[in-house]
Amino acid sequence: MSGKGKSSFVNITSAIAISILCILIISGCKTKKPVIKPEIASSEEALYKEGEKYIKKDPERSRLYFRQVIDSFPKGFYAQQAQLAIADSYFQKGDEANMILAASEYRDFVARFPASPSAPYAQYQVAMTYYKKMLSPGRDPTKTQLAVEEFKRVLTKYPTSEEAKQAQEKILECEERLAAYAFQIGRYYYKVGAYRAAISRLREILTVYPSFSKMDRVYFFLGASYFKGRLAPQSVSYFTKLVSDYPQSKFAKKAQKYLEEIDKMRKEAEKKAPPKKKIE
Repeated sequence: MSGKGKSSFVNITSAIAISILCILIISGCKTKKPVIKPEIASSEEALYKEGEKYIKKDPERSRLYFRQVIDSFPKGFYAQQAQLAIADSYFQKGDEANMILAASEYRDFVARFPASPSAPYAQYQVAMTYYKKMLSPGRDPTKTQLAVEEFKRVLTKYPTSEEAKQAQEKILECEERLAAYAFQIGRYYYKVGAYRAAISRLREILTVYPSFSKMDRVYFFLGASYFKGRLAPQSVSYFTKLVSDYPQSKFAKKAQKYLEEIDKMRKEAEKKAPPKKKIE
């Protein structure tokens, strides 16, 4: 064999050896499927208890046992418990990827076992996977909106459940965040002089989030947006509502000044208006 041919053969051989070594390393890194004894494999309870045994120290191995319960005894009592245990194990990790896996498992549980006593819990947990990843009011509200949708499904599907009460509380909290987000946008539009856009966003809060805790501010900036947008008459009802319903608010005095100014403008307009002709 020539030197050049020998060199090529060595290079090819080395490449193959490296490839085999990489495959062996990768294979060794993967979690090996546990060998299940026949007496355990034949019992759903035994399989489930094996899964429980490893849930904290080796979640991946634990899930393999739980999957075996679901595959071998899909309609058994422990199949439900196993699927919830898998979902909970992902949920407890808390990161984005595991929350997605948890939501998928909880949804699958609701679809497979809609009449289960644990179905309300599973649906509630779907919502919680979004709730746990919500961002602050000034940032993207998508997760908050999705959480509200899923919590509302708890109320619709399982209205008498304990989870329904908890879901209602969470909905109020989420809607407070969404209202705060809408308010920040509305106030921004007000500050840059985009009064019509501000009015549109602030009025949305009145109709969609009537329980918003800072409604006095909404009334003030709505009134001010109408006033500065040359629609002073439309601002009166909002300023009046603020003064009457939130007299202790720091915005109440400002609203009162606006009302006084509007009244002054009205009187001046009446003076300048031509006198009405008497009808004989």
